Amino acid sequence: MELKFTPEENGFREEVRRFLSEALPEDIRQKMLQRRHLEKKDWVRWQRILNAKGWAVPAWPVEYGGTDWSPVERFIFLEELQHAPAPEPLSFNTGMLGPLLIAFGSKQQKDTLLPRIANLDDWWCQGFSEPGAGSDLASLSTTARREGDFYIVNGQKLWTTQAHYADWMFCLVRTDQALRKQEGITMLLIDMKTPGVVVRPIHTIDAYHETNEVFLDDVKVPVGNRVGEENKGWSYAKYLLGHERSGIARVGVSKERARRIRQLATAVLDDEGKPMSENVPFRRRLTELEVQIKALEVSQLRAIGASRSGGHDAFASILKIKGSEMQQASMELLMDLLGPLSLPDVEAIPGQEIVPEWAPAVAPSYLFSRTYSIFGGSNEIQKNIIAKVALELS
Repeated sequence: MELKFTPEENGFREEVRRFLSEALPEDIRQKMLQRRHLEKKDWVRWQRILNAKGWAVPAWPVEYGGTDWSPVERFIFLEELQHAPAPEPLSFNTGMLGPLLIAFGSKQQKDTLLPRIANLDDWWCQGFSEPGAGSDLASLSTTARREGDFYIVNGQKLWTTQAHYADWMFCLVRTDQALRKQEGITMLLIDMKTPGVVVRPIHTIDAYHETNEVFLDDVKVPVGNRVGEENKGWSYAKYLLGHERSGIARVGVSKERARRIRQLATAVLDDEGKPMSENVPFRRRLTELEVQIKALEVSQLRAIGASRSGGHDAFASILKIKGSEMQQASMELLMDLLGPLSLPDVEAIPGQEIVPEWAPAVAPSYLFSRTYSIFGGSNEIQKNIIAKVALELS
């Protein structure tokens, strides 16, 4: 099935490709191609290049630096970033906090923070999950009590991605214990340099430091750093997570990985010394994967169309589930193709010398991919959302 885009949309795609070809720094391009982790300075440098072009926050309103692109153009832009591959704008900044402040932030917050968010002058992290309150955010226990012009925050956040890079954290806290658990929650913006904030690393199964635990011990947060109204944080969190999940399908990532698998299969040999591209069971798996990725792409475009007429929460949840499953399936197939060559520090295998240099990063990436169906709200939670919408519509 071939998706049809208008001549204008195809022209826009070519414009994005030319820009990525010319503007993406070669050292960052090589890190992306070789599946090496980017450093903070790499993310900052690239986002500032995008911001100078006016493309760092394409989904924002024009008055705040957005592009006025159509939903389809934003889809094309993201897909081309993932195809290049190039780093995507930092989602905590541009895809989550930025839209939240535009919708609910004070004028001072918008005027002060939004330009810095777009240019990655400030790196933001998300303080939501806690021990015993991961996908069930309503059960969070971090507290904030009001004392004059400050909130005093105490508690712990867990699995906080890139908190070791972050300058600020948008954080859910409980401000009223008497209300039911979905109420009494407030969102605060916390400067990570505030006394009482302690970040400790969590090294995940891939041996990489991506996540952290954050301890908050009598942290003083100005009332002016509250987003919207007190005790309305649950509504703001749902709004924010809707933005996170709508882009989490990452169709371009799975398409690019499937393309690499098909190319690499001509070079990797099976036990009989034949290219894996001629192995019937492998070819069947790859074809099934490509068909499902195409179906996901069509579904995402349908969701984009539905969003123009309002849509509903189930679309984002469906894309989150299938997108994470496709990313996991493509990583599993790539690791199966490479076998022991996907492991770090494995000596060369005779007859397999042409395997790319990024191969040893595949097994750790596969291990980390198990998180895709957990973060952003676990897939089980997304199925509950879908079921609720289905019952409401029936």
